[in-house]
Amino acid sequence: MQEIKIPELAESITEGTIAEWLVKKGDKVEKGDPIVELETDKVNVEVNAEISGVITEIISSEGDDVAVGDTIAKVDENGEAGGDASPAEEAPKEEKEAPAAKEEKAETPKSSEKDEPAKESKGEVIASPAARKRARELNIDLSKVAARDPLGRVRPEDVEAAAKAGNESKPSNTKKQEAPKAAKTDFEKPVERVKMTRRRQTIAKNLVNVQQETAMLTTFNEVDMTAVMQLRSERKEKFVKKNGVKLGFMSFFTKAVVGALKEFPLLNAEIQGNELVIKKFYDIGIAVSTDDGLVVPIVRDADRKDFAGIEQSIVDMGTKARDNKLALSDLQGGSFTITNGGTFGSMMSTPILNAPQVGILGMHNIVKRAMVMPDDSIKVRPMMYLALSYDHRIVDGAEAVQFLVRIKQMLEDPYDLLLEG
Repeated sequence: MQEIKIPELAESITEGTIAEWLVKKGDKVEKGDPIVELETDKVNVEVNAEISGVITEIISSEGDDVAVGDTIAKVDENGEAGGDASPAEEAPKEEKEAPAAKEEKAETPKSSEKDEPAKESKGEVIASPAARKRARELNIDLSKVAARDPLGRVRPEDVEAAAKAGNESKPSNTKKQEAPKAAKTDFEKPVERVKMTRRRQTIAKNLVNVQQETAMLTTFNEVDMTAVMQLRSERKEKFVKKNGVKLGFMSFFTKAVVGALKEFPLLNAEIQGNELVIKKFYDIGIAVSTDDGLVVPIVRDADRKDFAGIEQSIVDMGTKARDNKLALSDLQGGSFTITNGGTFGSMMSTPILNAPQVGILGMHNIVKRAMVMPDDSIKVRPMMYLALSYDHRIVDGAEAVQFLVRIKQMLEDPYDLLLEG
Protein backbone atom coordinates (compact mmCIF):
# COMPACT_ATOMS: atom_id res chain seq x y z
CA MET A 1 0.00 0.00 0.00
CA GLN A 2 1.43 3.36 -1.06
CA GLU A 3 0.37 6.85 -0.02
CA ILE A 4 -0.39 9.61 -2.52
CA LYS A 5 0.92 12.91 -1.20
CA ILE A 6 0.73 16.51 -2.37
CA PRO A 7 4.06 17.07 -4.18
CA GLU A 8 6.20 20.19 -4.27
CA LEU A 9 4.30 22.50 -6.62
CA ALA A 10 6.36 25.67 -6.88
CA GLU A 11 8.53 27.79 -4.66
CA SER A 12 5.70 30.18 -3.80
CA ILE A 13 2.94 27.56 -3.40
CA THR A 14 2.75 25.50 -0.21
CA GLU A 15 -0.95 24.65 -0.01
CA GLY A 16 -4.12 24.35 -2.04
CA THR A 17 -7.71 23.13 -2.09
CA ILE A 18 -8.98 19.88 -3.59
CA ALA A 19 -10.99 21.17 -6.56
CA GLU A 20 -11.98 17.87 -8.18
CA TRP A 21 -11.10 14.21 -7.92
CA LEU A 22 -10.48 12.78 -11.38
CA VAL A 23 -10.64 9.20 -10.08
CA LYS A 24 -12.73 7.38 -7.50
CA LYS A 25 -12.16 4.60 -5.02
CA GLY A 26 -11.56 1.32 -6.85
CA ASP A 27 -10.26 2.91 -10.05
CA LYS A 28 -7.13 1.57 -11.73
CA VAL A 29 -4.50 4.25 -12.41
CA GLU A 30 -1.24 4.18 -14.31
CA LYS A 31 1.91 6.01 -13.31
CA GLY A 32 1.71 9.58 -14.57
CA ASP A 33 -2.12 9.64 -14.81
CA PRO A 34 -3.76 12.82 -13.41
CA ILE A 35 -5.78 11.84 -10.36
CA VAL A 36 -6.83 15.09 -8.70
CA GLU A 37 -7.12 18.77 -9.61
CA LEU A 38 -5.74 21.12 -6.98
CA GLU A 39 -6.77 24.77 -6.78
CA THR A 40 -3.98 27.06 -5.61
CA ASP A 41 -3.97 30.80 -5.11
CA LYS A 42 -2.59 31.29 -8.63
CA VAL A 43 -3.62 28.42 -10.95
CA ASN A 44 -5.22 24.99 -10.92
CA VAL A 45 -2.73 22.14 -11.13
CA GLU A 46 -3.15 18.41 -11.61
CA VAL A 47 -1.47 15.92 -9.28
CA ASN A 48 -0.33 12.78 -11.08
CA ALA A 49 -0.02 9.23 -9.77
CA GLU A 50 3.58 8.30 -8.99
CA ILE A 51 2.92 4.55 -9.22
CA SER A 52 0.45 2.26 -10.98
CA GLY A 53 -2.25 0.52 -8.97
CA VAL A 54 -5.79 0.73 -7.63
CA ILE A 55 -7.12 3.59 -5.53
CA THR A 56 -8.11 1.97 -2.23
CA GLU A 57 -8.83 5.04 -0.14
CA ILE A 58 -9.54 8.73 -0.75
CA ILE A 59 -8.63 10.66 2.39
CA SER A 60 -9.20 14.28 1.40
CA SER A 61 -12.56 15.33 -0.02
CA GLU A 62 -13.32 17.99 -2.62
CA GLY A 63 -13.18 21.36 -0.91
CA ASP A 64 -10.63 20.28 1.70
CA ASP A 65 -7.53 22.41 2.21
CA VAL A 66 -4.27 20.48 1.91
CA ALA A 67 -0.59 21.33 2.20
CA VAL A 68 2.51 20.06 0.44
CA GLY A 69 3.36 16.65 1.91
CA ASP A 70 -0.20 15.81 3.05
CA THR A 71 -1.48 12.31 2.26
CA ILE A 72 -4.66 12.59 0.21
CA ALA A 73 -5.22 8.99 -0.95
CA LYS A 74 -3.81 5.47 -0.92
CA VAL A 75 -3.06 3.13 -3.81
CA ASP A 76 -2.50 -0.64 -3.86
CA GLU A 77 0.03 -1.74 -6.47
CA ASN A 78 -1.44 -5.28 -6.47
CA GLY A 79 -5.11 -4.39 -6.23
CA GLU A 80 -7.79 -5.15 -8.82
CA ALA A 81 -9.88 -2.43 -10.41
CA GLY A 82 -13.53 -2.22 -9.38
CA GLY A 83 -13.07 -3.18 -5.76
CA ASP A 84 -13.31 -0.70 -2.94
CA ALA A 85 -10.21 -2.14 -1.36
CA SER A 86 -7.81 -5.01 -1.83
CA PRO A 87 -9.24 -8.48 -0.96
CA ALA A 88 -6.25 -9.13 1.28
CA GLU A 89 -7.33 -6.37 3.62
CA GLU A 90 -11.09 -6.86 3.55
CA ALA A 91 -11.37 -10.64 3.87
CA PRO A 92 -9.93 -11.05 7.40
CA LYS A 93 -12.01 -8.12 8.58
CA GLU A 94 -15.19 -9.81 7.39
CA GLU A 95 -14.24 -13.08 9.05
CA LYS A 96 -13.65 -11.34 12.35
CA GLU A 97 -16.87 -9.39 12.19
CA ALA A 98 -19.08 -12.29 11.16
CA PRO A 99 -19.01 -14.26 14.48
CA ALA A 100 -19.51 -11.09 16.46
CA ALA A 101 -22.57 -10.27 14.40
CA LYS A 102 -24.04 -13.76 15.03
CA GLU A 103 -23.52 -13.48 18.79
CA GLU A 104 -25.19 -10.09 18.84
CA LYS A 105 -28.22 -11.47 17.03
CA ALA A 106 -28.51 -14.33 19.48
CA GLU A 107 -28.23 -12.17 22.59
CA THR A 108 -30.42 -9.30 21.35
CA PRO A 109 -33.73 -10.51 19.92
CA LYS A 110 -34.85 -7.09 18.68
CA SER A 111 -33.34 -3.68 18.66
CA SER A 112 -35.72 -0.95 19.69
CA GLU A 113 -36.23 2.19 17.66
CA LYS A 114 -34.55 4.19 20.43
CA ASP A 115 -31.31 2.33 19.84
CA GLU A 116 -31.09 3.25 16.14
CA PRO A 117 -29.86 6.82 16.55
CA ALA A 118 -27.14 5.62 18.89
CA LYS A 119 -25.91 3.15 16.30
CA GLU A 120 -25.93 5.80 13.61
CA SER A 121 -23.97 8.21 15.74
CA LYS A 122 -21.25 5.58 16.20
CA GLY A 123 -20.96 5.10 12.44
CA GLU A 124 -18.46 7.06 10.41
CA VAL A 125 -20.00 10.14 8.82
CA ILE A 126 -18.30 11.45 5.69
CA ALA A 127 -18.37 15.24 5.88
CA SER A 128 -16.23 18.13 4.72
CA PRO A 129 -14.39 20.16 7.38
CA ALA A 130 -16.65 23.12 6.67
CA ALA A 131 -19.73 20.95 7.25
CA ARG A 132 -18.36 19.67 10.56
CA LYS A 133 -17.62 23.21 11.70
CA ARG A 134 -21.10 24.41 10.73
CA ALA A 135 -22.67 21.43 12.51
CA ARG A 136 -20.83 22.35 15.70
CA GLU A 137 -21.99 25.95 15.41
CA LEU A 138 -25.63 24.90 14.94
CA ASN A 139 -25.43 21.99 17.41
CA ILE A 140 -26.52 19.53 14.71
CA ASP A 141 -25.84 15.77 14.87
CA LEU A 142 -24.11 14.93 11.57
CA SER A 143 -25.43 11.36 11.66
CA LYS A 144 -28.95 12.76 11.29
CA VAL A 145 -28.15 15.00 8.32
CA ALA A 146 -29.36 13.80 4.92
CA ALA A 147 -26.60 14.17 2.32
CA ARG A 148 -27.54 15.16 -1.23
CA ASP A 149 -24.13 14.14 -2.52
CA PRO A 150 -24.38 10.82 -4.45
CA LEU A 151 -21.33 9.58 -2.51
CA GLY A 152 -22.95 10.38 0.83
CA ARG A 153 -20.64 13.26 1.70
CA VAL A 154 -22.25 15.87 3.96
CA ARG A 155 -21.80 19.45 2.78
CA PRO A 156 -22.38 22.74 4.68
CA GLU A 157 -25.61 23.34 2.77
CA ASP A 158 -26.92 19.93 3.99
CA VAL A 159 -26.28 21.02 7.59
CA GLU A 160 -28.06 24.33 6.94
CA ALA A 161 -31.04 22.45 5.50
CA ALA A 162 -31.16 20.11 8.50
CA ALA A 163 -31.06 23.05 10.91
CA LYS A 164 -33.85 24.80 9.02
CA ALA A 165 -35.98 21.65 8.96
CA GLY A 166 -35.44 21.20 12.70
CA ASN A 167 -36.53 24.76 13.47
CA GLU A 168 -39.66 24.43 11.34
CA SER A 169 -40.66 21.14 12.98
CA LYS A 170 -40.46 22.46 16.58
CA PRO A 171 -44.03 22.67 18.03
CA SER A 172 -45.37 25.82 19.63
CA ASN A 173 -46.79 25.16 23.14
CA THR A 174 -48.46 28.51 23.75
CA LYS A 175 -49.62 31.55 21.86
CA LYS A 176 -46.89 33.60 23.59
CA GLN A 177 -44.25 31.47 21.91
CA GLU A 178 -45.73 32.18 18.49
CA ALA A 179 -45.47 35.97 18.86
CA PRO A 180 -41.77 36.33 18.02
CA LYS A 181 -42.39 34.73 14.62
CA ALA A 182 -44.28 37.79 13.46
CA ALA A 183 -41.30 40.05 14.18
CA LYS A 184 -38.64 38.69 11.83
CA THR A 185 -35.05 39.77 12.37
CA ASP A 186 -32.43 40.22 9.67
CA PHE A 187 -30.87 36.93 10.68
CA GLU A 188 -34.01 35.06 9.63
CA LYS A 189 -33.98 36.43 6.08
CA PRO A 190 -32.85 34.01 3.34
CA VAL A 191 -29.14 34.07 2.63
CA GLU A 192 -26.71 31.82 0.85
CA ARG A 193 -23.23 31.15 2.21
CA VAL A 194 -20.63 30.28 -0.42
CA LYS A 195 -17.02 29.64 0.51
CA MET A 196 -14.61 31.88 -1.36
CA THR A 197 -12.28 29.98 -3.65
CA ARG A 198 -8.61 30.05 -2.73
CA ARG A 199 -7.89 32.19 -5.78
CA ARG A 200 -10.62 34.69 -4.88
CA GLN A 201 -9.24 34.91 -1.32
CA THR A 202 -5.77 35.62 -2.70
CA ILE A 203 -7.07 38.23 -5.14
CA ALA A 204 -8.93 39.98 -2.31
CA LYS A 205 -5.87 39.93 -0.06
CA ASN A 206 -3.56 41.24 -2.80
CA LEU A 207 -5.91 44.07 -3.75
CA VAL A 208 -6.14 45.25 -0.15
CA ASN A 209 -2.36 45.01 0.27
CA VAL A 210 -1.77 47.11 -2.86
CA GLN A 211 -3.99 49.90 -1.58
CA GLN A 212 -2.30 49.83 1.83
CA GLU A 213 1.31 49.51 0.69
CA THR A 214 1.49 51.80 -2.37
CA ALA A 215 0.83 55.48 -3.04
CA MET A 216 -1.57 54.73 -5.89
CA LEU A 217 -2.96 57.53 -8.03
CA THR A 218 -4.87 57.51 -11.31
CA THR A 219 -4.72 59.93 -14.22
CA PHE A 220 -7.22 59.97 -17.10
CA ASN A 221 -7.27 60.95 -20.74
CA GLU A 222 -9.31 60.18 -23.83
CA VAL A 223 -8.32 58.88 -27.23
CA ASP A 224 -9.99 59.27 -30.60
CA MET A 225 -10.20 55.73 -31.98
CA THR A 226 -11.07 56.79 -35.55
CA ALA A 227 -7.66 56.00 -37.06
CA VAL A 228 -7.30 52.64 -35.28
CA MET A 229 -10.77 51.53 -36.35
CA GLN A 230 -10.15 52.66 -39.91
CA LEU A 231 -6.82 50.85 -40.06
CA ARG A 232 -8.37 47.65 -38.67
CA SER A 233 -11.14 47.87 -41.25
CA GLU A 234 -8.62 48.27 -44.09
CA ARG A 235 -6.31 45.44 -42.99
CA LYS A 236 -8.51 42.92 -41.15
CA GLU A 237 -9.22 40.54 -44.08
CA LYS A 238 -5.62 40.43 -45.30
CA PHE A 239 -4.42 40.11 -41.71
CA VAL A 240 -6.57 37.05 -41.00
CA LYS A 241 -5.62 35.36 -44.29
CA LYS A 242 -1.93 35.96 -43.69
CA ASN A 243 -1.71 35.22 -39.97
CA GLY A 244 -4.72 33.07 -39.12
CA VAL A 245 -5.75 35.40 -36.28
CA LYS A 246 -7.93 38.50 -36.09
CA LEU A 247 -6.50 42.00 -35.74
CA GLY A 248 -7.90 43.28 -32.46
CA PHE A 249 -7.57 46.46 -30.43
CA MET A 250 -5.29 44.90 -27.82
CA SER A 251 -2.28 44.60 -30.12
CA PHE A 252 -2.45 48.35 -30.86
CA PHE A 253 -2.54 49.16 -27.16
CA THR A 254 0.25 46.71 -26.36
CA LYS A 255 2.47 48.25 -29.03
CA ALA A 256 1.66 51.77 -27.80
CA VAL A 257 2.39 50.79 -24.19
CA VAL A 258 5.77 49.30 -25.13
CA GLY A 259 6.66 52.47 -27.04
CA ALA A 260 5.68 54.69 -24.10
CA LEU A 261 7.55 52.49 -21.59
CA LYS A 262 10.74 52.95 -23.58
CA GLU A 263 10.34 56.70 -23.24
CA PHE A 264 9.30 56.60 -19.56
CA PRO A 265 11.22 53.64 -18.06
CA LEU A 266 10.19 54.23 -14.42
CA LEU A 267 6.74 52.90 -15.31
CA ASN A 268 8.48 49.64 -16.22
CA ALA A 269 10.13 49.30 -12.80
CA GLU A 270 9.44 48.02 -9.31
CA ILE A 271 10.61 48.75 -5.76
CA GLN A 272 12.75 46.20 -3.93
CA GLY A 273 13.69 47.44 -0.50
CA ASN A 274 15.44 50.78 -0.98
CA GLU A 275 16.28 50.12 -4.63
CA LEU A 276 14.52 50.69 -7.93
CA VAL A 277 14.65 47.76 -10.34
CA ILE A 278 14.25 49.25 -13.81
CA LYS A 279 13.41 46.45 -16.24
CA LYS A 280 15.01 46.33 -19.65
CA PHE A 281 12.43 43.88 -20.96
CA TYR A 282 8.76 44.29 -21.88
CA ASP A 283 6.61 41.44 -20.56
CA ILE A 284 3.10 42.85 -20.72
CA GLY A 285 0.33 41.36 -18.60
CA ILE A 286 -3.10 41.16 -20.20
CA ALA A 287 -5.90 40.87 -17.62
CA VAL A 288 -8.39 38.09 -18.40
CA SER A 289 -11.67 37.53 -16.58
CA THR A 290 -12.53 33.93 -15.64
CA ASP A 291 -15.26 32.32 -13.54
CA ASP A 292 -12.84 32.15 -10.61
CA GLY A 293 -11.65 35.73 -10.86
CA LEU A 294 -9.19 37.89 -12.72
CA VAL A 295 -5.89 36.41 -13.89
CA VAL A 296 -3.07 38.20 -15.69
CA PRO A 297 -1.15 35.99 -18.15
CA ILE A 298 1.98 37.52 -19.63
CA VAL A 299 2.82 38.30 -23.27
CA ARG A 300 6.57 37.74 -23.17
CA ASP A 301 8.95 40.08 -25.02
CA ALA A 302 6.11 42.12 -26.48
CA ASP A 303 8.64 44.54 -27.98
CA ARG A 304 10.00 41.75 -30.20
CA LYS A 305 6.61 40.53 -31.42
CA ASP A 306 4.71 41.88 -34.41
CA PHE A 307 0.96 42.50 -34.31
CA ALA A 308 0.19 38.91 -35.31
CA GLY A 309 2.49 37.53 -32.61
CA ILE A 310 0.84 39.65 -29.94
CA GLU A 311 -2.69 38.75 -31.06
CA GLN A 312 -1.84 35.03 -31.15
CA SER A 313 -0.30 35.20 -27.67
CA ILE A 314 -3.41 36.92 -26.32
CA VAL A 315 -5.72 34.32 -27.89
CA ASP A 316 -3.62 31.43 -26.55
CA MET A 317 -3.42 32.86 -23.04
CA GLY A 318 -7.12 33.69 -22.94
CA THR A 319 -8.05 30.16 -23.95
CA LYS A 320 -5.73 28.63 -21.35
CA ALA A 321 -7.10 30.95 -18.66
CA ARG A 322 -10.73 30.05 -19.34
CA ASP A 323 -9.85 26.32 -19.45
CA ASN A 324 -7.83 26.52 -16.21
CA LYS A 325 -4.72 25.41 -18.11
CA LEU A 326 -2.43 28.29 -17.20
CA ALA A 327 0.93 27.33 -15.74
CA LEU A 328 2.67 29.36 -13.07
CA SER A 329 5.23 30.45 -15.64
CA ASP A 330 2.42 32.07 -17.64
CA LEU A 331 1.65 34.45 -14.75
CA GLN A 332 5.01 35.36 -13.27
CA GLY A 333 7.37 38.20 -14.04
CA GLY A 334 5.25 40.80 -15.86
CA SER A 335 6.53 44.37 -16.01
CA PHE A 336 3.30 46.30 -16.83
CA THR A 337 -0.40 45.38 -17.12
CA ILE A 338 -3.26 46.30 -19.45
CA THR A 339 -6.87 45.67 -18.46
CA ASN A 340 -9.88 46.15 -20.72
CA GLY A 341 -13.09 46.91 -18.85
CA GLY A 342 -14.64 48.06 -22.10
CA THR A 343 -15.49 44.47 -23.02
CA PHE A 344 -18.06 44.57 -20.20
CA GLY A 345 -19.34 48.07 -21.03
CA SER A 346 -17.29 50.07 -18.53
CA MET A 347 -17.14 53.77 -19.41
CA MET A 348 -14.53 54.75 -16.81
CA SER A 349 -12.81 53.03 -13.87
CA THR A 350 -9.75 53.17 -11.65
CA PRO A 351 -7.66 50.03 -12.21
CA ILE A 352 -5.71 48.70 -9.21
CA LEU A 353 -1.99 48.02 -9.55
CA ASN A 354 -0.82 44.48 -10.14
CA ALA A 355 1.94 44.39 -7.51
CA PRO A 356 4.90 44.63 -7.61
CA GLN A 357 4.36 46.52 -10.88
CA VAL A 358 4.02 50.30 -10.64
CA GLY A 359 1.75 50.94 -13.62
CA ILE A 360 -1.48 49.59 -15.12
CA LEU A 361 -3.45 50.93 -18.11
CA GLY A 362 -7.23 50.70 -18.12
CA MET A 363 -9.12 50.60 -21.42
CA HIS A 364 -12.86 51.29 -21.61
CA ASN A 365 -15.74 51.09 -24.05
CA ILE A 366 -15.82 53.10 -27.27
CA VAL A 367 -18.63 55.65 -27.39
CA LYS A 368 -19.51 58.03 -30.22
CA ARG A 369 -19.44 61.60 -28.97
CA ALA A 370 -19.59 65.08 -30.51
CA MET A 371 -16.06 66.48 -30.49
CA VAL A 372 -14.76 69.97 -31.31
CA MET A 373 -12.07 69.59 -33.96
CA PRO A 374 -8.92 71.80 -34.39
CA ASP A 375 -10.75 73.90 -37.02
CA ASP A 376 -13.65 74.45 -34.56
CA SER A 377 -15.97 72.16 -36.52
CA ILE A 378 -17.97 69.59 -34.58
CA LYS A 379 -17.76 65.94 -35.61
CA VAL A 380 -18.98 62.65 -34.18
CA ARG A 381 -15.98 60.54 -33.14
CA PRO A 382 -15.55 57.12 -31.51
CA MET A 383 -13.93 58.03 -28.20
CA MET A 384 -12.41 55.92 -25.42
CA TYR A 385 -11.43 57.01 -21.92
CA LEU A 386 -8.02 55.76 -20.76
CA ALA A 387 -6.97 55.43 -17.13
CA LEU A 388 -3.41 55.03 -15.87
CA SER A 389 -2.92 53.99 -12.25
CA TYR A 390 0.62 54.38 -10.99
CA ASP A 391 2.69 54.19 -7.82
CA HIS A 392 3.46 57.79 -6.87
CA ARG A 393 6.40 56.66 -4.74
CA ILE A 394 8.57 56.37 -7.86
CA VAL A 395 6.46 57.89 -10.65
CA ASP A 396 5.77 61.60 -10.54
CA GLY A 397 2.44 62.99 -11.71
CA ALA A 398 3.98 64.85 -14.64
CA GLU A 399 5.67 61.70 -15.88
CA ALA A 400 2.45 59.68 -15.57
CA VAL A 401 0.48 62.31 -17.50
CA GLN A 402 3.09 62.46 -20.26
CA PHE A 403 3.15 58.66 -20.48
CA LEU A 404 -0.62 58.56 -21.04
CA VAL A 405 -0.48 61.43 -23.54
CA ARG A 406 2.17 59.55 -25.50
CA ILE A 407 -0.07 56.49 -25.69
CA LYS A 408 -2.92 58.71 -26.89
CA GLN A 409 -0.70 60.19 -29.62
CA MET A 410 0.43 56.80 -30.91
CA LEU A 411 -3.10 55.44 -31.02
CA GLU A 412 -4.41 58.47 -32.87
CA ASP A 413 -1.68 57.99 -35.48
CA PRO A 414 -1.28 54.18 -35.49
CA TYR A 415 0.30 53.70 -38.91
CA ASP A 416 3.79 54.09 -37.44
CA LEU A 417 2.97 51.38 -34.92
CA LEU A 418 1.91 48.99 -37.66
CA LEU A 419 5.01 49.73 -39.67
CA GLU A 420 7.23 49.07 -36.64
CA GLY A 421 5.40 45.87 -35.75
